[in-house]
Amino acid sequence: MTFRLWVSLALLLVALGFNGVLVRGDADFESVRVRMTKDSSGKGGDPKEKYWHKALPYEEQRTNLTALMQSYLSTMLDLGAETWIAHGTLLGWWWNRKIMPWDSDIDVQVSENTIHFLASYYNMTIHTCRTDSAPKGKNYMMEINPKYVDGSPEDRLNTIDGRWIDMDTGVFIDITAVRPKPRKKDIMHCKDRHEYRRSDLFPLRDGIFEGRPVKIPYNYAGLLQDEYSKASLTRTKFGG
Repeated sequence: MTFRLWVSLALLLVALGFNGVLVRGDADFESVRVRMTKDSSGKGGDPKEKYWHKALPYEEQRTNLTALMQSYLSTMLDLGAETWIAHGTLLGWWWNRKIMPWDSDIDVQVSENTIHFLASYYNMTIHTCRTDSAPKGKNYMMEINPKYVDGSPEDRLNTIDGRWIDMDTGVFIDITAVRPKPRKKDIMHCKDRHEYRRSDLFPLRDGIFEGRPVKIPYNYAGLLQDEYSKASLTRTKFGG
């Protein structure tokens, strides 16, 4: 190797921060969080240092979940990335176009093409978003699981394909990809073992959720009845 090539290689390693090991392409939560000081993470099998899992006070949780949803929907719309709400979040849309008062999480899904698009161009990117509770903006991170390429439900440690993370509090949205099921015509599935008829999902409908444009599955009523029973669409008393 010529002297010039050696110098070029040395400069490249310095730029990458080479210290004898491979440079991580991931960032842990300790590196990106800005407000929390005590580590209470480690729930559900996630790496200890990566996400914040301590429950927030109710009103603070509601405010941050709403901002999380607004920021996610606005960003995905700006990126031209197709996504839609699902499960309990879709049920909240059915009742009042908002997150259910008792919900502590948000459920969204994307197509296989969308998760590949996000992984290719927006993995570990930081987005500053203005929301109703943060008119000056706050930062959110898009993280895509490198195991998203494996669509098998047998990989139980990687059922979540991506996350949209509030870098202030650590609350996050789980992003799940919906894929064609092998050897099952017109059947879609997720790694969490939910299955859908393609015609129940597509074409997606337009709606409003938490004051932002949102996409919802075509047969939303049928999907909610299948998952939560018919009573979930009419019963006004929450059983806890």
